[in-house]
Amino acid sequence: MEYVRLGTTGMQVSRICLGCMTYGSPQWREWVLDEAAGRPFIKRALELGITFFDTADMYSLGVSEEVLGRALRDFTSRDEVVIATKVFHPMSDRPNDGGLSRKHIMKSIDNSLRRLGSDYVDLYQIHRWDYNTPIEETLDALNDVVRAGKARYLGASSMYAWQFAKALALQERNGWAKFVSMQNHYNLVYREEEREMIPLCKDQGVGLIPWSPLARGFLTGNRPQGADAATTRGRTDTISHALYNEGDYRVVEQLSEIARERGVTNAQVALAWLLHKPEVSAPIIGASKMYQLEAAVAALEVKLTAAEIAALEEPYTPHRVLGHA
Repeated sequence: MEYVRLGTTGMQVSRICLGCMTYGSPQWREWVLDEAAGRPFIKRALELGITFFDTADMYSLGVSEEVLGRALRDFTSRDEVVIATKVFHPMSDRPNDGGLSRKHIMKSIDNSLRRLGSDYVDLYQIHRWDYNTPIEETLDALNDVVRAGKARYLGASSMYAWQFAKALALQERNGWAKFVSMQNHYNLVYREEEREMIPLCKDQGVGLIPWSPLARGFLTGNRPQGADAATTRGRTDTISHALYNEGDYRVVEQLSEIARERGVTNAQVALAWLLHKPEVSAPIIGASKMYQLEAAVAALEVKLTAAEIAALEEPYTPHRVLGHA
């Protein structure tokens, strides 16, 4: 395993982050593993040197946080890991049980800490932009969360670059704790972030921890062209079907060719491509089969040539902005 600073902070994170949306309750999503099935992945991740774990309050409506918290308490010590969670999406149909109001943030951080069984999270992230709450209210509340010792750092997730620039400027102007990371939608078949968001993050010293680095399995071939999806998630994940299109299969073909030539998997090459990007601190990977987790860590050993990177990037076609909703 390799370790890097998260952006320009002093905090070190493993170069692979284990995303924990897959572990929780199958009642929430058909493809989610229950606690008994999910715990071995967290244990194996620790054995492989992964110290960075990402979840969210809305994953299995809190059960993911509970599963992660119990597993980490059983398998390691709190100071050895970096725990990230997120707030925004509704936790119920009650009017104040979602969004980024001060009321919801203050309740949500306490609920997340209780479920995780921890006094603090290392990274507290806003899951999306809240169009119904003044950003000043959100940022002031997040600053109070940090000053109260309930979060060490703040992060953001998918939004427009102008929104992130506005938030960073307000934090700077008011002396509030600043966002140190951006969890954005970024992979070989979705590179629109290279236009504005990634240059902004590079300029501001913000670390990238991309979600869906394998395009929700699309890059691994779980949705063969002209055939039924190969996995339960591939069949049932309607979000994935909306994100990627027919033109993206050219990228998968090029990826598969390079993977075959190297004798490694598509996933390893796709992750290696991301890991070659200097702004990327740690891609967030999901795993429902143990070989997926081990292959993700093995991607650290795949060092692509400039020619291979150019070949992987050549077939890309522009997309409309995706992943902010």
